[in-house]
Amino acid sequence: MNKLIIIFIGMLLISCNQDFLDQVPDDRLTFEETFSKRTTLEQYLANIYSAVPNEFNQRYSEENSGPWRGASDDAEYVWGFHLGNDLNLGSWDPTTQYVSTLWSNFYRAIRKSSTFLNNVDKCTDLSEDLTIQYKAEVRILRAYFYYNLLRTYGPVILMGEDPIDVDADLASLGLERDKMEDVVKYIVDELDKGAASLKGVSFRDGNAGRMSRPFALAIKEKTLLFAASPLFNGNTMLADLKNSDNENLVPQTYDVNLWKDAADAAKSFIDEYVPATFKLYKEYNDDGSLNPYLSTRNVMTEEWNEEMIYARPRGGHAYFYDVTPYHSGEAGEVRGAGGLSVTQGMVDAYFTENGRSIDDPLSNYQETGFSNYMSPCDIQQRSTFNQWVNREPRFYVGVTYNGSLWLCRTYGDIITKTWYGGNSGRQVGTNDYPPTGYVVRKNMITESRHNTDRSIPGIRLAEIYLDYVEALNEYNPGNADILIYLNKIRERAGIPGYGEVGLEIPASQEDMRIAIRKERHVELAFESIRYFDVRRWLIAEEKLGGPKYGMDINATEESNFYNKVVFETRIFEQRHYLWPIPQDEIDSNPNLIQNSGWSAIN
Repeated sequence: MNKLIIIFIGMLLISCNQDFLDQVPDDRLTFEETFSKRTTLEQYLANIYSAVPNEFNQRYSEENSGPWRGASDDAEYVWGFHLGNDLNLGSWDPTTQYVSTLWSNFYRAIRKSSTFLNNVDKCTDLSEDLTIQYKAEVRILRAYFYYNLLRTYGPVILMGEDPIDVDADLASLGLERDKMEDVVKYIVDELDKGAASLKGVSFRDGNAGRMSRPFALAIKEKTLLFAASPLFNGNTMLADLKNSDNENLVPQTYDVNLWKDAADAAKSFIDEYVPATFKLYKEYNDDGSLNPYLSTRNVMTEEWNEEMIYARPRGGHAYFYDVTPYHSGEAGEVRGAGGLSVTQGMVDAYFTENGRSIDDPLSNYQETGFSNYMSPCDIQQRSTFNQWVNREPRFYVGVTYNGSLWLCRTYGDIITKTWYGGNSGRQVGTNDYPPTGYVVRKNMITESRHNTDRSIPGIRLAEIYLDYVEALNEYNPGNADILIYLNKIRERAGIPGYGEVGLEIPASQEDMRIAIRKERHVELAFESIRYFDVRRWLIAEEKLGGPKYGMDINATEESNFYNKVVFETRIFEQRHYLWPIPQDEIDSNPNLIQNSGWSAIN
C-alpha cells in the first residue's frame, strides 16, 4: 500500500469528525503524542487534506463542494434542496447554514494547517526530506483554503502563523478583515514558498493528488487573476467596505498592471511545464488525424492524463448518478436521475462545426426542423432536432439531448428520451428528470455509473491557457500570444482558429474579450468555473439573473417538446457578487464588517 493510499484511508476515517484534534479529549491521543510519531502526524495531515473541495458532490454541497454548477447559467439541479436553487431564487442570507458551514470549514482547515506547521518538527521518526515536503504541502493547502474564501466572500481575515485557541474570545482579539491586496500577497507568498520547497518532488504515481509545485503555481496565477478582475480591481460598488482605519478593503482605483501580474504568472507556468510536463490532451484516429470529440471528452475522464494539473484522488460521489438519465426499465448501471440539467443558454453557447456562434449569419445554424444526422457520439444517423445538428464536438461531449445515444453501451444501446413521456422524462421520473429537457454529460464515464472510485478532475492546462490570454488581452491587447493560445484550444476542439478558413480575427480589444469569454464558457463548461467568471467580470446580473430557458418538458406530445420555454426566472442582485459573512461570525466578532448590501440581522 503506497503512501497516498494511506493518507486517503486516513482521510476517510477521520473526516467524519470535523473537529478532530481541535481539542483532544482525555481518552484520545495527547497533543504531544499526535505530533511525536509519523503515523499519527500523517493522520493529522490527511485530515487537513480532507478539506480540499470535492466538486463532484455538489448535489448536497458535501465535502466543501459549492453550488457552483447549479448556481451558474450553465445548469440547473431539479431538486429543491440544492443550495444553487436558493441562490438562483435569491432566497439566502447571512443565516443560511451553508454560508456559515463553508466559511467555518475552511477556517478550521486553516487553523489545523497552522497547528501542523508549528508542530511538525516535533516528530521523531520523520525524515528531513519528508518534513520539508509536508511543510510545503500544508503551506500550499493553507493558501488554497484562503483562495477559496477569497473568491467567495472577498477579502477575509488572515489568521497569522500561530493558531488562535478554539475557546478564545474573538471580540477581544480585535480580528478584522484584511485588505484585498494584503490577502492576495499573503496567498501568493505562501504559494511561492511551498512551490520552491517542492521543486523536484514528484507529483505523479504515489504522490498523485498531493499538493505540488505545479498546483501551487496554478493557484497563484488564479489568485492574481481574481485580483486583476473588475470585481476586485477598482470596484466602486464595494467602496463601503472599510477597516477600522477607514481604509478600503477593495482597491478603488483600477490598476492595469494587476493583469500583467496574472499574465506573467500564467506564462511562467507555461514556460516551465509545457510541453515537457503538461500539454493539451489529444486522441487520434487510425489514420493519424485528430479526433476532437474523444480528445475533449476523455480529457476529463482519463485519469492523471497529460493535461491534468491537479485531481482530487478520492472516490465516492453523487455526480454520475446526477448526470445519468433516468432510463426507465434499464439496468441500474445505466439508470440514474438526470437531475443535473443544461440550460438552453448553455446549449446556445456552443459553436457550430465551422467555429462560429449560432447568431453568426455564416454559422449555418438552423433553429427549426429535423435532419437525419450521426453525431460524433453515435453509431448511426438519427432524426435530430436541427438546433443540435452540426454543432462543434464539445456540444456532444457536454449535453445529453432528447434522442441521443447513451454513453455506456455495455447494457444495450439506449436512446435517451427526455420529453414528458420519454424513458427519462418527467412522467416516469417523477422527482428525477431534467428540468430543461437536457442533461449534463460532460465528465461522465462510458462505464457503469456505479464506478465512482475515481479521481475528481481539478485544474487542467486549458484553463491556464485561457487565463493567460484573458489577462494578456487586458494588459497588452494585440500581443501575438493571445491568438496563438486561444487557437490552441479551438484546434484541439476541432473547430477553425481565428484567422483560419475565413474566420475573422477579433478586431479590437473588446471583440477579443468577447471571443475569449465565449471560449471559456464552452471549454470550461460544468467545471465549476463559470459562476466565478461572471462574478469577477461584473456581468452576473445579466448572466445569472432573469428568465432561463429550456425545452418544454411538460408537453404531452413529443412534437411540442421542442418549443423553448422559461423554466425559471432567476434573481441576481448587486449584493450577490460577494457571499455574505455568516451571521454567527458577525455576532461573535463585532469587528467583522459585513459585505455590501447584506443587512445586519438582529
